[in-house]
Amino acid sequence: MRADRRRLLKAGMLALSLGASHLARGASMLAVRIWPAPDYSRVTLESDTPLKTTQTFIASPPRLAVDIEGLQLNAALRELVGKVQTSDPNIAGIRVGQFNANVVRLVIDLKRPIAPQVFTLPPVAAYAHRLVLDLYPSEPIDLLEQLIQERVTAKAPPLLSGLPSPSAAVNDPLGELIARQTSPLPSTRRQDLLPPPAVSMDRPDHPPRLDKVPDMTERLIVIALDPGHGGEDPGAIGPGGTREKDVVLKIAKMLRDRINTSSANGNPMRAFLTRDADFFVPLHVRVQKARRVQADLFVSIHADAFFTPQASGASVFALSQGAASSSAARWMAQKENTADLIGGINLGSQDAQVQRTMLDMSTAAQIKDSLKLGDSLLREIGGVGRLHKPRVEQAGFAVLKAPDIPSVLVETAFISNPQEEEKLRSEDYQKQLTEALLRGIQQYFARNPPLARNRSI
Repeated sequence: MRADRRRLLKAGMLALSLGASHLARGASMLAVRIWPAPDYSRVTLESDTPLKTTQTFIASPPRLAVDIEGLQLNAALRELVGKVQTSDPNIAGIRVGQFNANVVRLVIDLKRPIAPQVFTLPPVAAYAHRLVLDLYPSEPIDLLEQLIQERVTAKAPPLLSGLPSPSAAVNDPLGELIARQTSPLPSTRRQDLLPPPAVSMDRPDHPPRLDKVPDMTERLIVIALDPGHGGEDPGAIGPGGTREKDVVLKIAKMLRDRINTSSANGNPMRAFLTRDADFFVPLHVRVQKARRVQADLFVSIHADAFFTPQASGASVFALSQGAASSSAARWMAQKENTADLIGGINLGSQDAQVQRTMLDMSTAAQIKDSLKLGDSLLREIGGVGRLHKPRVEQAGFAVLKAPDIPSVLVETAFISNPQEEEKLRSEDYQKQLTEALLRGIQQYFARNPPLARNRSI
């Protein structure tokens, strides 16, 4: 009995000793990451236990000081200094040091004034506890103005018959068309712009007359392309290590380039990417971006995954106001809607919640047009690869909830299938898929000409 008591006493003392050691050691830093982007830059500190912080923003020169309690300076934290890229539009540099015995101080030197958001995320998927520092510019980028400037300065071949090539003229007629269309108008609506009527003369003494104005209006068509996942959220990962976020971004960029040199139903087109690099964009922000550039269509690009490698084929999804069209569609929507949890959004931001509620008002008309777009895309995708389902599926995808923009989500293939993963990595297949998506978009507008724009978005 005495021997048993001694063993129990030793075990208790060992447990207390280990607990005290853990408390003295504090949190362990597992990884540090920086995700630079024009929209905002994100700094992520991943640890085995939650981190407690206090932060101070200094306006001149702009910098953010973050004190992290219960932490000792280690090699992982020191790596943060070298992870800052010179091209980062927001972060100029990072300094880190042991402020006192129990506090590490992080100072982020900034290139411009920012509105910082500092929050924590609980463990999810492959991540442990995360401290997130989101550094938003105090003056957000005007996405519509940026789109205009990109088009004005683009060195693209002529999109309209009769227009001189960029090398043959100093000005850009299409750029002027965009600028006129997006400039403020006294009316409460932006009307479609007709091309200027040609002036001709029968003979020198005859007054000029206006030729007949074409029946078809000519205005810029804006396509919002949404590469899924990004940044902290890699999306699905294939058996060969291919990450969904990488392959869909490459396809989206290829499609952007093709759209920018193409037209639909006689109208020039311009593509806008919700993300053009490896950073995370919350689902509701993707929709907001599309609405801010007054997009005519929203196409979210993904690569499917399933528990078994046998599943194969591409799919196209639209929103459903009620029940999902199948259990598979419902499962897919639930999986894609977890992107915010994995990528990490600040749930303490009231504005984000208000915006999410506002965008939960999709109309039957939007869904009807989305199904038409999905049908056009599905027909063309079926010509270059296998289809998982022969019809457009519907479910409650959060990213498709723009109330005024036809929106679809394209699952290009099953990245969890080794053969389809290889296809997704193939540049030839990426080009075939890009051409199929372009043709589907053009066919949609051939049957559904774009309407006049509304100035308020």
